[in-house]
Amino acid sequence: MLNYKQLYYFWNVAKTGSITRTAEKLHLTPQTISGQLAEFERNLGVDLFRRTGKRFELTTAGKMALSHADDLFQIGNELEQLLRHGVNSSEQSFRIGIADAVPRSLAYQLLAPVISLPVPVRLVCHEDKLDRLFAELAIHKLDLVIADQPLPSELGVKGYNHELGRCSVTFCAVPELAERYAPGFPSSLNNAPMLLPGDKTSMQALLDRWFSKCQIHPHIIGKFDDSALMKAFGKAGAGIFPVPSVMVDEVRAQYGADVLGVIPDALIRYYAISVERRITHPAVLAVSQAAKKILFTEKNAER
Repeated sequence: MLNYKQLYYFWNVAKTGSITRTAEKLHLTPQTISGQLAEFERNLGVDLFRRTGKRFELTTAGKMALSHADDLFQIGNELEQLLRHGVNSSEQSFRIGIADAVPRSLAYQLLAPVISLPVPVRLVCHEDKLDRLFAELAIHKLDLVIADQPLPSELGVKGYNHELGRCSVTFCAVPELAERYAPGFPSSLNNAPMLLPGDKTSMQALLDRWFSKCQIHPHIIGKFDDSALMKAFGKAGAGIFPVPSVMVDEVRAQYGADVLGVIPDALIRYYAISVERRITHPAVLAVSQAAKKILFTEKNAER
């Protein structure tokens, strides 16, 4: 049977990378921690750490153990909070993965209704690359993933794509650039200074196809995985940048940008990906309804 005290020592050493710091934190001697770790590894029959000088680096088995230990101690913390505040407490955690290609403000608008549900829900939001989010969904570490592309069938992950909505792409820029390049749009984008999203985003794939179709060759100043950083460069006048059309009003207000033009036939799709075939969880329903009623109206899709 797993020794949970030794697992707790392992978890702390994995977090700190040091037996000494763990011993200080837990008010134990380094010899106690070291001995318990050695016994834990011996009982499991695997090495959880590689010793590099005074630091401890996780092996492949150690990384797997840490992932499950995170889950166990998170559940333990939730149980403690539930018991402390009464077993009749109905608050539950709703764990959401947000693809880093999804704009933060858009994610906020989708998730805001969840905290207003009649049944209290505690949001636990985690932003990461899509492949890692899908892996966490597969082992039920996440209840929902919000992404700009569907779950690929070849991954073999049991999950279902629920399209939240779609919207066109709008090109924006500071007034000086907008005034210069808006006339004659879209052909005016030839050789125009351009800021683009990273290569692995669905928007970039759409733009690549659209540029090729229209035979447009912009002068690419930079590509950005972080859409907020891209817009910050745009605000500084470094180039023209694309945004989901549902965000145009916000971009105008926050970044002082004007609209050059819209690509109505290049539609970005956003998905809620869950392990449920049918949407039944109240929080997932709230996200879906928010998308349909607020963000992805017919006006926004054709904007």
